[in-house]
Amino acid sequence: MTTPTSRRTLLGALLAGGALAAAPSLPRSGHPGRTPRTAEGRARRTATLFLGTYTSITPGGTGIGVASYDPAAGTVTDRTVVTGVENPSYLALHPSGGTLYAVDEQEQGGVTAVALAGDGTFRVLGTRATGGAGPCHLSVHPGGKWLFSANYTSGSVAVHPLAADGSPGERTDLVAHTAPAPGPGQDGPHAHQIVTAPDGGHILAVDLGNDTVYTYRLDEDRGTLEQLSYAALRPGAGPRSLTFHPGGRYAYLACEVDNTVVVCGYDPATGVLTPGAPQSTGTGSGTSYPAQLLVTGDGRFAYLANRGHNSLTRYAVEDGGAVLRLLDTVPVGGDFPRHIALSPDESLLMAANQKSGTVTVFRVDGESGALESVGTPFAAPAAVCVLPL
Repeated sequence: MTTPTSRRTLLGALLAGGALAAAPSLPRSGHPGRTPRTAEGRARRTATLFLGTYTSITPGGTGIGVASYDPAAGTVTDRTVVTGVENPSYLALHPSGGTLYAVDEQEQGGVTAVALAGDGTFRVLGTRATGGAGPCHLSVHPGGKWLFSANYTSGSVAVHPLAADGSPGERTDLVAHTAPAPGPGQDGPHAHQIVTAPDGGHILAVDLGNDTVYTYRLDEDRGTLEQLSYAALRPGAGPRSLTFHPGGRYAYLACEVDNTVVVCGYDPATGVLTPGAPQSTGTGSGTSYPAQLLVTGDGRFAYLANRGHNSLTRYAVEDGGAVLRLLDTVPVGGDFPRHIALSPDESLLMAANQKSGTVTVFRVDGESGALESVGTPFAAPAAVCVLPL
């Protein structure tokens, strides 16, 4: 995804041709929230990496990629592909770890569930329509009973119930973002993300088209969303991705249209989000299209993927989450880093580089948060999402 115009161009190409609930981490000594990087953990030879792709462009993927990576060396090797899923551009894992979910980013959007068997095999459980076009993000409610998705093209968010085996049921709600009015240069609302706040009681949806973040309450009996409030960004900001600080009182927005990040205050009692002033991405005056922010489990560092600049920005998180202090940027080693993710022990950061069709890997210094490129880029055509387990 690039600018709103280029996303529509991309979707047109896709149509003509035819994402994560994180498990809790264990505390690292001295840095609560990180998983210990023990010798035993590093001795594990390989772990699994899922890759979201576009299947209707050339060159493109053929489904959900499944690779292996070495947690110590950072090297990635190919394994297999889960076929039968069209344009699985974003992936998320069920809290139980037994089911993988993918959006089907198409005009008739859908969400697909894939069962992950203990023997390393995969079985597609089924697909349900999202009721909108171009779904680009999905997430699982922490309770494991509800699946949320964001329809970018039609500007709406959907809710599906999840059965005991992880398969999605018929949609229980579809909420269109009809107000406020679209931002400058936009043709309508464009829902880009839907996530559950750390308090568990509020659902937040980011809409790039109307520069808004909506707060909802989920009725866990009926699977419906009730809007409680919304936070308006400055016109033309183009908010894309919201990431919470582990303390639960602050959140960070990557705004792709005006090339900024925004620190937001968050009230867990009411779900009200209060955006602060826009801040630099460290990429200069050129076009950057910031894609996504990550925050480490100990809340000390944040990372931002910049697509036009092809870089990763490192921030120090200070004052309990209230401040992002720009530290540096490093080359991502690929073209158009659409999505980034940390390995479970946070020793590695991975980037899915859409235009170069690669995944690049960085070692994360546990004390300084500095990034060091490791290994060689892994070839993954139209890679747009990385989910390391």
